Amino acid sequence: MSAHAVSATAASSARPLWQDRAWVLAGIVLSAFTLRTAVTSLTPLLEALGHEFGFGSTMTGVFGMVPTAAFALFGVATPALAHRIGLERAALLAMALAAAGLFARSLAGGTWPLLAASAVALAGMGIGNVVLPPLVKRYFADRVGTLSTAYITVLQLGTILPALAAVPLAQQAGWRVSLGSWSLVAVAAALPWLAVLWLEKRGDSAQARALADTHDRAVRSGDEAPELAAPPAPSARGRVWRSPVALGMTLMFGMTSLITYSMFTWLPKLLTEAGGSAALGGSMVALFSTLGLVGALCIPSLAVRIANPFPLVIGFLLCFLGGFAGLLLAPMQLTFLWVALVGLGPSTFPLALTLINLRTRTPAGSAALSGFMQGLGYTVSCLGPLLFGWLHDLSHGWSWPFAMLAACLLVLGAGAYLACKPRMLEDSW
Repeated sequence: MSAHAVSATAASSARPLWQDRAWVLAGIVLSAFTLRTAVTSLTPLLEALGHEFGFGSTMTGVFGMVPTAAFALFGVATPALAHRIGLERAALLAMALAAAGLFARSLAGGTWPLLAASAVALAGMGIGNVVLPPLVKRYFADRVGTLSTAYITVLQLGTILPALAAVPLAQQAGWRVSLGSWSLVAVAAALPWLAVLWLEKRGDSAQARALADTHDRAVRSGDEAPELAAPPAPSARGRVWRSPVALGMTLMFGMTSLITYSMFTWLPKLLTEAGGSAALGGSMVALFSTLGLVGALCIPSLAVRIANPFPLVIGFLLCFLGGFAGLLLAPMQLTFLWVALVGLGPSTFPLALTLINLRTRTPAGSAALSGFMQGLGYTVSCLGPLLFGWLHDLSHGWSWPFAMLAACLLVLGAGAYLACKPRMLEDSW
């Protein structure tokens, strides 16, 4: 594009900068809402689907493992993909895959088609997991705490509402409608990214107009004008795995995810075996997710103000331990309290997502850390639901599975100790 054309575009555009960022904000928020719909819209229905398609506890564990496996695979692959096609195009691809998989899942005629469609949806959500933090850093570097609070809160809402609505929707309209309706949200999430890319193609994006303004000021002042072509996004040059920051973040994130997805998968069955109803199981998964809102609303703003937030992690570990003890020893007495305590424990999840941007200097470093932490973290955690179910089948009880989760808390604490120290990834990779 010529200097005259770019200047004309900048001059003719009356739209202020905040309106450009508004499209990105809409994309981030709607994408965040979509990122867990494939998980919590399914787990309350797994027992009923098991009866319909003829699968048992082992396959239930596989369905619980698929989200973390998909998130792990695409956590590793997404940084290179985003560098190649751009963060915005990667976000659009994520929502397209999510919409296609969620819709295809509602058409499944058996166990394997259901599993395959879920994997497609979760592939898109795995890409979205990785690209949202660097998008926040790129467009809202001056509002990291606020934007992290916003998108993590919406992510939690996208976790809660499907769990709460799954069983009532299935009872009223059938499980296919219950599963497929969430594809509409993913379609809606794709639209702002189409708008952002359209503005970019026209050269009317915030970045293009800011560059044109810089060029015009340089010409008027007689300085050497900068190049009008925006430079490609820099690649991350460090070796992330060498940094104790990355190691600690991975352990903290991985153990949090392992425990969270074990609860998503097995909490309904634990309660029904103790004498509760399927509706109770679904509502307790919703409560478990709802308590994540407390962390989503509070933790990012606290994290940007506290140099070392490790004392917060100690409190969350104690919540986990109290909830595990209650669910093991008296699951049908004070059930609300035990689930609420376990629901407060994963506040280490929004802390980890916020630390991605607080422990890096650039969007490239943020993308590299996000991909490494989520890729390896989800790889570690994907065995959680399967191992939890296997230990339950082996012991015919819940003591061994909860002992496994208690051991994971020790690893989580060690990782958080490394991750929470105030230091930057780029200084140690």
